[in-house]
Amino acid sequence: MRIALYQCPPLPLDPAANLERLQQRASEAAKRGADLLVSPEMYLSGYNIGLDAVSALAEPRDGPWAARVAEIARENGIAILYGYPERSAEGAIFNSVQLVDSHGQRLGHYRKTHLFGELDNSMFSAGGDDFPLLELAGWKLGMLICYDVEFPENVRRLALAGADLVLVPTANMEPYDFVCEVLVRARAFENQCYLAYANYCGGEEDIRYCGLSSVTAPDGSLAAVAGREEALIFADLKRDRLEASRASITYLKDRHPELYRPLT
Repeated sequence: MRIALYQCPPLPLDPAANLERLQQRASEAAKRGADLLVSPEMYLSGYNIGLDAVSALAEPRDGPWAARVAEIARENGIAILYGYPERSAEGAIFNSVQLVDSHGQRLGHYRKTHLFGELDNSMFSAGGDDFPLLELAGWKLGMLICYDVEFPENVRRLALAGADLVLVPTANMEPYDFVCEVLVRARAFENQCYLAYANYCGGEEDIRYCGLSSVTAPDGSLAAVAGREEALIFADLKRDRLEASRASITYLKDRHPELYRPLT
């Protein structure tokens, strides 16, 4: 499977422009053979936009934005994972991502569970215990959002459920380059899975984003990596590489869960 990550500066408060960009990148990615396009956290609305804007813009998971992304996916024959502010039926607002397949069918949805500082906590409710495992092109996929990946338990539970690839839309900012450069690679290696980390670049209000989006292979090597500027990067996921790495690095098999019970 070939995946594409779109690293871009945010266009806050302009969903129409973000959908237009998504159409352009989906077309380009599909022409270059990608099966899946991954965008950053809160891509459709911008991330650092404040509670009033989030409240005004938030949509249900089956709202007009979802319909338009499904149309883009269908027109270009490519699956798309996108971030957006979700309003639940009860009126709560979540930092969410949704995956649609190349036919425009919604495959899965995830709400951010670990909220980062005052920025997240002032805008969103935390997601619950719902970590779906999806299948696309014969690969088992898990989803997390930004700060979630910095907690090893989140990636581990997906790996134990059988995830081959963990998709992580993010809005990681300076000075946390370490997360981009080291931590996400460690997560892939220690869990023997591919990990795709799609970040913003540029700035938004007082935030400067790190860029450095990447796809890490199970052996910890970089299958693709972006710099600090806008980019569309590609990586080919190889089943034989995944299986060979899992055969030689046996962390999941060698665990002793009975020793870890005090942790929870």
